[in-house]
Amino acid sequence: MPMRSAVAVALALAIPLGIGPARGARAQEKLGLATKLPSEPGAHWMWVSDILLHRAAIVNGDDGAFVGQVPGGVGIIAPVRSPDGKWIYQAETYYAHGTRGARTDLVSIRDTQTLAVAGEVEIPGKRSEHTSWVAGSAISDDGRFFAVFNLNPATSLSIVDLAERRFAGEVETPGCALVYGAGARRFFSLCADGTALVVELDDRGGVASKAKTIRFFDAAKDPVIEKGVRRGDEWLFSSFDGELHTIDVGGAALAFRESWNLLGDADRAESWRIGGMQPLAVHGPSGRLYALMHQGGTDSHKDPGTEVWVYDIAQHARVQRIALRNPAAAFVLEQVKEKPGGLADWLLQRALPNRGIERIAVTPGDSPQLVGATQFPPTLAVYDATSGDHLRDVHEVGIATNLVQPY
Repeated sequence: MPMRSAVAVALALAIPLGIGPARGARAQEKLGLATKLPSEPGAHWMWVSDILLHRAAIVNGDDGAFVGQVPGGVGIIAPVRSPDGKWIYQAETYYAHGTRGARTDLVSIRDTQTLAVAGEVEIPGKRSEHTSWVAGSAISDDGRFFAVFNLNPATSLSIVDLAERRFAGEVETPGCALVYGAGARRFFSLCADGTALVVELDDRGGVASKAKTIRFFDAAKDPVIEKGVRRGDEWLFSSFDGELHTIDVGGAALAFRESWNLLGDADRAESWRIGGMQPLAVHGPSGRLYALMHQGGTDSHKDPGTEVWVYDIAQHARVQRIALRNPAAAFVLEQVKEKPGGLADWLLQRALPNRGIERIAVTPGDSPQLVGATQFPPTLAVYDATSGDHLRDVHEVGIATNLVQPY
């Protein structure tokens, strides 16, 4: 049964059971208020980007409240905070007539307390647009340079000097895509031949060196999923088949650790696979890796997941499985104004097909939260990342959520 039809049936079932909208008018919103965000962000703030609303919202996982939002033009909105926490950088694209006309690409600079624009740097109109925009831009570890991935159709990086707020130049990256921070003045891209291209910048943002690494994955037999996650000096990438590759960027040259697989023989026999549009999340302090899993066939690496498997990175071992709630049921519960845990929830969890969650992220800190997001229905599920307990659903997060990441 199609998802929209299933939702309609569930609503029809809910009303005869006496489940209906709560009575009472909502409190009237006050207009014209202006405020500043605190200098220290909340422990469970997260970015939730919407490709149709052209904005990224800051959502508090503790209560589901919207803290603020920033617009971002056409395409994917992927804010990046400076290492000192004072600035938000964002690659943006605009057209003179909305969806056509003269194109302008730029990197906006916003104050983290007011969210107001403090400056902008125009870059070549080549910024790449792809489905999730994970690794579409990156900041150097020292906060000096910002790199934006271009595809027009050749691949390259636009480099912005954040200290001087100027376009520093373009670096060609033939055969290699996306961009990942890898040191004070260093970035890398993933290449079609199974290597990584490492770019070192000089003090003016020019190319000091550019070279490929050894081949660390087989792009034909088992390519890596480009949506990696970073823990300290390590970047973690899963392959389509669940092979986890670790790139250490802490030394003078990139180092590749011994790979290990997220799946065992019993898992494969049950057709479990990693998948989704953001299939990995990591919690640095605990050394836990979170992977979105589903049961599917070959090349189903973009399918949503129904479980999150948790791994001890140091031990290369799975330590927990978290069953994810049905996002369609959460959506219907909100429409009929019922809370999770009751009869309506029990019925809907079983009556509606569970397509799963498309994106996950984990907040940093001592009490991390695991966040799961879907485009349709547009819901955000918040879990305790340690126990796996469901804490709350955040409703009306937008129209088409396409990126979720810790603030």
